[in-house]
Amino acid sequence: MIRFLILIGYMGLMMYLQITGELNQYINVHYKYLATLSMFLAFILAIVQLIVWNQQDTQKELSSDETSHHLHCHGTAKKYSYLMAYFLLVMPLVVGYFFPTVSLDTTIVEAKGFNFPLSQEATAKDADIQIQYLKPDTSIFFNKDVYNQQMKKNLEKYKKKKEIMITDENYLEIMELIYNYPSEFAGKIISYTGFVFNSSKNLTSSVFVFRFGIIHCIADSGVYGLLNHLPNNQQFKNNTWIKAKGQIHFEYYPPLRRDLPTLEVMETQVIKKPANQYVYRKY
Repeated sequence: MIRFLILIGYMGLMMYLQITGELNQYINVHYKYLATLSMFLAFILAIVQLIVWNQQDTQKELSSDETSHHLHCHGTAKKYSYLMAYFLLVMPLVVGYFFPTVSLDTTIVEAKGFNFPLSQEATAKDADIQIQYLKPDTSIFFNKDVYNQQMKKNLEKYKKKKEIMITDENYLEIMELIYNYPSEFAGKIISYTGFVFNSSKNLTSSVFVFRFGIIHCIADSGVYGLLNHLPNNQQFKNNTWIKAKGQIHFEYYPPLRRDLPTLEVMETQVIKKPANQYVYRKY
């Protein structure tokens, strides 16, 4: 009966996350079909467990005293194993149902900090830099040759364009290309939206404009974007959502001790925070 309740709980959780839209904060939206499939599978397995439980209930009596003695001797260890297994299965349900989803803002970025990851044009001395933020990195999901082919294929779509509009659909793709092939994007006009992050390490008037992104699931999520030089000494508070348009340049950023792609902003517009703050990698 416990297994039946756990499986029904998983089915209900998947349904709840999809109805409320909170599933978007856990997995790439392009994988929603997997959540739907798991919901139906959990329901089918729950029915199977209910049938098995009813059948076992009719055969509950033991056939001999010897069997009863054997269960008494070894039942304690078995009981603890079952309890531990059920505890591990129930924990995700408790978290999913009773713990609120964390609201994303610049506090998370400041708390975790960020480092600049490697690009294909990086030097060998940077090989120990930890990949965390700024640049989406999908190289861990492919072998080197396949990854390079994928990047070059994607680069061809933007290589000849003088002006590029970054949308929710292509955000992570273009950001990865900008950091991988900086010289190909130098001088291009870029427009994109994101939230303002004033880094405590930044001693200039520049700000970062970021989006939270998910490549596959929440485990590989991060915060990605560009350093922005705002025009006319403009200033924005943290978590202000803006649309920025400007030209890509590269400059040395002392806190990270290396060059960063930088947007020399020509136009800014304050916008409303989107209903879904995440962007997702599309394949």
